[in-house]
Amino acid sequence: MKLIHHLSFVAALATSASSIAASVNFHQFSYEGNDQVFATPLKAKEYRNPILAGFYPDPSITRAGDDYYLVNSSFSYQPGVPIFHSKDLVTWKSLGHVLTTPAQLPLKNQQTSRGIYAPTIRHHKGVFYMITTLVDVRGNFLVTATNPAGPWSEPILLPDIGGIDPDIFFDDDGKAYIAHNDGPIGEPLYNGHRAIWLWEFDPNTKSVVKNSGRVIVNGGTDLSKKPIWIEGPHIYKINGWYYLLCAEGGTGMDHSAVIFRSKSLSEPFVPYENNPILTQRDLPAERSNPITTAGHADLVQTKEGDWWAVFLATRAYDKKYYNTGRETFLLPVTWKDGWPVILERGKDIPYQLKAPAINATTPAPDKLSGNFSWQDNFSKKALGFEWVSLRSGDSPFYQLTQAGIELQALTIKLDSLAQPAFLGRRQQHTHFNASTEFEMPAQQTSAGIVALQSETAHYYFGVKPGAKGLEIFIEQANKKSPKVIYHKRVKDLAQPINLRIEGNAGKIHFSYKNSQGKYKYVLKNADAKMLSTEVAGGFVGTLLGIHARAE
Repeated sequence: MKLIHHLSFVAALATSASSIAASVNFHQFSYEGNDQVFATPLKAKEYRNPILAGFYPDPSITRAGDDYYLVNSSFSYQPGVPIFHSKDLVTWKSLGHVLTTPAQLPLKNQQTSRGIYAPTIRHHKGVFYMITTLVDVRGNFLVTATNPAGPWSEPILLPDIGGIDPDIFFDDDGKAYIAHNDGPIGEPLYNGHRAIWLWEFDPNTKSVVKNSGRVIVNGGTDLSKKPIWIEGPHIYKINGWYYLLCAEGGTGMDHSAVIFRSKSLSEPFVPYENNPILTQRDLPAERSNPITTAGHADLVQTKEGDWWAVFLATRAYDKKYYNTGRETFLLPVTWKDGWPVILERGKDIPYQLKAPAINATTPAPDKLSGNFSWQDNFSKKALGFEWVSLRSGDSPFYQLTQAGIELQALTIKLDSLAQPAFLGRRQQHTHFNASTEFEMPAQQTSAGIVALQSETAHYYFGVKPGAKGLEIFIEQANKKSPKVIYHKRVKDLAQPINLRIEGNAGKIHFSYKNSQGKYKYVLKNADAKMLSTEVAGGFVGTLLGIHARAE
């Protein structure tokens, strides 16, 4: 039986412990999303927001000729930094991931919301550059490729660059620069007081010019008002002006995008008097189907000459809760007196609007927005881009077979900072159902389906053999160690076993397929808000997937 991985991470040698672990064979995994906001049909030449639904935050975009490329933060999931290709800006095709090897992405013992922060992608003279931060492990680094589908280079470390959210900018005089978030000079004046720094970068030696760093924005748009968390910088040169686009206000409801400009990189950057150029924080919380937390944007000019912005935002229920994480949205940019504006203050981000005037279509785009059904029978030679695992481990924990996929039942639980035997795909809808089919676990082994936001916020709906027959259970982690909230011996489980999770905004339901082929609920209306960012914290969205464990 050939071992096939879509992650070269797990091509490490198997340890003796994992080589004797029992395994569970999963035959399929199904997902279906059905959100009312996606139900309205698109009119001719319209597109739908978000363009990437689910946990695809901190988008960065670049154009190379007629092609657009977009990357997102991946935090402590691997492979890292998903990358997409588009011809029309609205439909996208996965190219896989940028960081796919242990050397590129060491993630041992990382909390879910650590890892990779805010990548920037740029194309310059036939080379693609991706620069990002691996917090707690490496700091800031960049990788390069001539083909955005890879392979990408080994990491080029940037030890002089502190903080997070680096951007790389290539000026038309041949010089290059890195902008990033870091602390201000001296002690911060208040909590959230940060600064944007700028360094010269030598593209030939791929190193930072020593002692070239200086602060170009202190605090934000107006230091006297104590702005917080200025970050996510991007620099552009447009019509003789240098523009600096940043996120400000933190990643919650006060999030925004703000703009500065200067005639020279050696002169001060002046903020736009009508900042922010994107936010939803001034809108009433009780509005229907609210899009919230908008900010962290990047700009791109089409070949036709129009400007567009990609940015993160969230689709909330009950005013402020979202389990789908921060998603990627797209809006046109208008220019007012030489300043780019993504959205006028007081306006809602639209779910449907006129598409970019681009006479091209993306070949065979992936299902990344709108309502859709998706199923994986694990019949291909490698796992699809949708599947990710937590952190990096010392040994393989899965293999694709003719019958599906086998997961080794490791002793590692989902609340551990080691790598559990878990594969997940993003929850992309507020209303969804997900199910999996698998063979009976061996003695002292459990297997099932998972809804996971983090090591401290998740559900594990599983089956395990007991002394008196099969036992079905639901394990919940809610800011504490996991505990069993439902447990029962059952005699009417269908074979193979089929377990299902259904999400309905802040409620979640669990059922199994019985021997008559009908789903039977074991728990309805459990708390799903505990999987939301508002309750669970962090920067990620919920993943749905499969798990096996030695008991």
